[in-house]
Amino acid sequence: MASLHFLGAAGTVTGSKFLLEHDGRKVLVDCGLFQGQKDLRQRNWQPLPLPPSSLDAIVLTHAHIDHTGGLPRVVREGYDGPVYSTPGTRDLAALLLPDSAHLHEEEARYANKEGFSKHRPALPLYTVPDAERAVGLMETFGYERPKEILPGITLTFYRAGHILGSAVCVFDLKSTRQRVVFSGDLGRYQAPILRDPQSVASATTLVVESTYGDRQHRETKPMEALCDAVKGAFDRGGVVVIPAFAIGRTQELLYHLRQLEDEKRIPVVDVFVDSPMACDATPIYLAHPEEHDLVMKSLVERGASPLATRRTKFVTSPNESKRLNMHEGPAIIISASGMATGGRVLHHLKHRLPDPRNTVLFVGYQSVGSRGRRMLDGEKEVRIHGQMVPVAAEIQTVSGFSAHADWTETMRWMEGFESPPRQTLLVHGEPEALEGLRQKVRAKGWKAYVPGYMEKVELELVA
Repeated sequence: MASLHFLGAAGTVTGSKFLLEHDGRKVLVDCGLFQGQKDLRQRNWQPLPLPPSSLDAIVLTHAHIDHTGGLPRVVREGYDGPVYSTPGTRDLAALLLPDSAHLHEEEARYANKEGFSKHRPALPLYTVPDAERAVGLMETFGYERPKEILPGITLTFYRAGHILGSAVCVFDLKSTRQRVVFSGDLGRYQAPILRDPQSVASATTLVVESTYGDRQHRETKPMEALCDAVKGAFDRGGVVVIPAFAIGRTQELLYHLRQLEDEKRIPVVDVFVDSPMACDATPIYLAHPEEHDLVMKSLVERGASPLATRRTKFVTSPNESKRLNMHEGPAIIISASGMATGGRVLHHLKHRLPDPRNTVLFVGYQSVGSRGRRMLDGEKEVRIHGQMVPVAAEIQTVSGFSAHADWTETMRWMEGFESPPRQTLLVHGEPEALEGLRQKVRAKGWKAYVPGYMEKVELELVA
């Protein structure tokens, strides 16, 4: 009577895409892009195993591209039905999807110019108009407000605490009395700005993320480490360059820097946010009080600016960004991308790395092979824009800023269920993480299964 078809994020982290079928209705939960290795990215070009026009609804857990980035492609191929999300997810998707489309258009344009594509001509995965049409299909409603999105299928959003708008999605299937719960990406407890992940009382089937299923975040005090790194660079008269993701991580950094400044633990200096997307996303974080935790809510109500220091400057134009090269320390530059794989931060690294007064501070996981990882591993030169740049600046990292729950926090969230789900399906993880969480879930006495890519699983009925 009900089934799940795992079209992505099965056996790997990205490409979130799950087809829920019930009583002849078809709901696609998430519509993300695969990211990472080439063999995964090539899956983005494969059509869905059903015509997009046959889908009755699409539901998004949150706005990150590995959960939403395939939506313009599906719309291009014929889907024109509703796309349900929280208001925060819709607002962030309106930034992310056109930006993603622009990158695909630029990639195709460059491939045609250089002639390295086997396709003649190379085409983008989708275009900016496709992305704009996709955003236009989005319909929103808030947390804890059940909505019958199709006859016999009711959807309720609960807070996931990962990024603005992120949601645990609960589907109640009337005719079979089944409840299917998708955790989406779970956030962390007692993190600033957003409320904690909300518990869900019951499920017949639970689909849970496993990104950190075999890892525990090191118990550090990130604000203390951030304070020490900043003061060290300032004492040398240097500039702190922080590669950071534009959505979520940048806002958390601004929150902590503002707090350190308010407590007079760091001096008042220029803080530059050099990322057009981060500049656009930060006001969106402020515009959704329904997402704010108690401290954030109190600051906003008092008229404070919780996501800005006294001298925060949001840099939008390329010329403004270039002028930062002439800015002497002490100062802080926050710029994307978070792993120093591309974006404006590369220009700042190219200019600041040769100077030992400066500090490059990484505040997130650096994957193997990334430029950020190579710097953390102690390489004395890195290639940027075709040139070898000497690494004389101090390279530091601060753990504790991850927006993903680790396995202990995932298990804490699962403690909210009053009884075990009849089946627990583990997704959004690399094989080691999936196996690590599977063992921990089974140790609780729950059934745990890791579905494979493109596998279809029948959902167990209520006894």
